[in-house]
Amino acid sequence: MAEDLRSTDYPGRWWYTLPDGRVECRLCPRFCKLQDGQRGFCFVRQRAGAGIVLTTYGRSSGFCIDPIEKKPLNHFLPGSSVLSFGTAGCNLGCRFCQNWDISKAREFDRLSDAASPGTIATRAKDLGCRSVAFTYNDPVVFAEYAIEVAAACHALGLKTVAVTAGYITDEARPEFFHAMDAANVDLKAFTEDFYQRLCFAHLQPVLDTLAYLHRETDVWLEVTTLLIPGENDNIDEIDRASDWFAANLGPDVPWHFTAFHPDFKMLNTPRTPPASLERAREIARAKGLKYVYAGNVHDRASGSTWCPSCGALLIERDWFELGVYGLDGNRCRKCGCEIAGHFERQPGTWGARRQPVRLS
Repeated sequence: MAEDLRSTDYPGRWWYTLPDGRVECRLCPRFCKLQDGQRGFCFVRQRAGAGIVLTTYGRSSGFCIDPIEKKPLNHFLPGSSVLSFGTAGCNLGCRFCQNWDISKAREFDRLSDAASPGTIATRAKDLGCRSVAFTYNDPVVFAEYAIEVAAACHALGLKTVAVTAGYITDEARPEFFHAMDAANVDLKAFTEDFYQRLCFAHLQPVLDTLAYLHRETDVWLEVTTLLIPGENDNIDEIDRASDWFAANLGPDVPWHFTAFHPDFKMLNTPRTPPASLERAREIARAKGLKYVYAGNVHDRASGSTWCPSCGALLIERDWFELGVYGLDGNRCRKCGCEIAGHFERQPGTWGARRQPVRLS
């Protein structure tokens, strides 16, 4: 079975033949136009004959059991374990990528773990995971594989999670997210200049994805913004982003401001000061957003969930370890305020462990 899954000619979808004979990929807003044998910007979608193939179907850079809070998802099955995996390639070119060894991979020999959708779902169930996450590189580029894995997971009662930059077309967006129960979407900045200069992409398709998820789906949504000193952390930009967030996503969607550390092509940019994270949180909360978090720093207060009505501590987090739990179902035990999210009667007990596993 593993050998069969190493095939590099799995039929891809979302493409169109142009009048000049080239094939245009319609999965993401790059609309790569390919001659036979050419690969798209993501490197993993390739023109083969009359169509496009996905060269990484069934192949992973590795599987790991994580705490769901690492995705990060703070309001989706707290304390539970999630089987996480990615493949290779990405449809953005972020100069600050913190998973660049996976997302920028060009050597497919690194994809040593092969697994069918059914195998992934069965193993996740056997390992006691409540969900499976498509992460490490953007699942949009392996959408066919992710969708089929999701179907196998749902058949066994498992939830599915997409960790994504949200860079996907109107055409592909509905089917991809129909397969997901939760998503954390990176809103990398709130200026077109940032997206063009540092991601080689555009802002508007990401805003379209966020608005679509909130208005037209039941997918549980959380948003992450990596604050990079001197690039997307100025007060005016955060203020405008918060206005858009409040108007288009409402007060109940959690927003994670996370700290940058020097990586990939931005090794000379300093780390994010904790004060910048706290300032961003204050701006967003002043706009009426109820659940605003700081990440990649050790700060119990800004990483924990507090009741927006009475101020009680609802979910205490020390990094990814849960402490005090003040929810009764989805309500504050102290005042009865309803808290947005997907909560079970008791939180999970996975803790902060990160456990690599082999499926093949």
